[in-house]
Amino acid sequence: MKIGYSFRAAASACVLCAASVLLPAPPVAAAGGAGTDPGARERPAEAPMPQPALLEREGTQVRLRAGAPQTPELSALSWLVADADTGEVLAAHNAHTRLAPASTLKTLFALTVLPSAPGGAQHTVSGRELAGIGEGSSLVGVVPGHTYRVSDLWRGVFLNSGNDAVHVLAALNGGWEHTARQMQAKARALGALDTHVVSPDGYDADGQVSSAYDLAVFGRMGLRNPDFARYCSTAHATFPGNDGTSFEIANTNRLLTGADGVAPYPGLIGVKNGYTTNAGNTLIAAARRDGRTLVATVMHPQQGGGLQVYEEARALLDWGFDAADRVDPVGSLDALRPVAHGTRLVAPAKPHTEPESNWPETGAIAGAAGLGAAGLGLGAVLARLRRRSHRITRG
Repeated sequence: MKIGYSFRAAASACVLCAASVLLPAPPVAAAGGAGTDPGARERPAEAPMPQPALLEREGTQVRLRAGAPQTPELSALSWLVADADTGEVLAAHNAHTRLAPASTLKTLFALTVLPSAPGGAQHTVSGRELAGIGEGSSLVGVVPGHTYRVSDLWRGVFLNSGNDAVHVLAALNGGWEHTARQMQAKARALGALDTHVVSPDGYDADGQVSSAYDLAVFGRMGLRNPDFARYCSTAHATFPGNDGTSFEIANTNRLLTGADGVAPYPGLIGVKNGYTTNAGNTLIAAARRDGRTLVATVMHPQQGGGLQVYEEARALLDWGFDAADRVDPVGSLDALRPVAHGTRLVAPAKPHTEPESNWPETGAIAGAAGLGAAGLGLGAVLARLRRRSHRITRG
């Protein structure tokens, strides 16, 4: 008798077998100390559990209760909206379709490199560190020979999506290829198994892909790191010039800044937008309302212009806040461990402007640190399972 199974169902079983090895602590991050959020919600005991294989299916997946609103009609090839506190996926469309992520991949870059590149350090940039930047890349204006605080470089990554800043930080982390390998390992450790990293800055490269599911995992984990949360919620900041002056930079996430006629989204707390010719427009957006934090991902809208991605993310967040208590989850962002309830998200409640360099640097506790080497070993097992599975993906 031949028994069929989905890859992620098998992966879940594998994780349960390894639970005694992993035993990760719940991901926590707080400025000034770890703790639990008194507003965090736990899933009621009577609520149906998510179905692990549901997100593997093509098309829109949602489990509406009586009286719940219908999901919005969107043109994106792939999208997802989830509760960032519990990890429960409220609805998704082609959640695991592999598509080019563009600069939303910088969220994985930050998750990987932030622990080794603290903002308080200073670094003098060399010309070699700026070599190999892709033609047409977005830049913040890093100049060789100039000394920068690392926090300035991170603001260049998060606000201007500066590939020049990414190249310098990757050099500090051990090099471009080393950073790509670390990012790949980090994605696997987080259960983001659709992601393949070639270029750490998200620049178009053959074989570089991610998914709406994986991007939501990265965005959610980022909000648990106080430095990541602060950078991604910053609307405006100053960046050092080459002549002792400074100039203003603005976040390219229009839902945060309200630029180009896009209305700011109430309660938005980041996270990252992206665009390349191959990827089209991509976006990870998180917002908090009435004690609930949602994260939404939108990949490659097929209608409208370059701002359509923001309106589709707006529609998803609006639907999620309206429907959250009237739907059953279709899956979980906690692919490698049980949902960790009661953990704290530390992103500010509203966008703010960073001073040039006088804010305190905060120590970070990475949400996935508990996985350690055992998590990477498990990732290899999951990779073998994936090769044996027969899931069809597009893109």
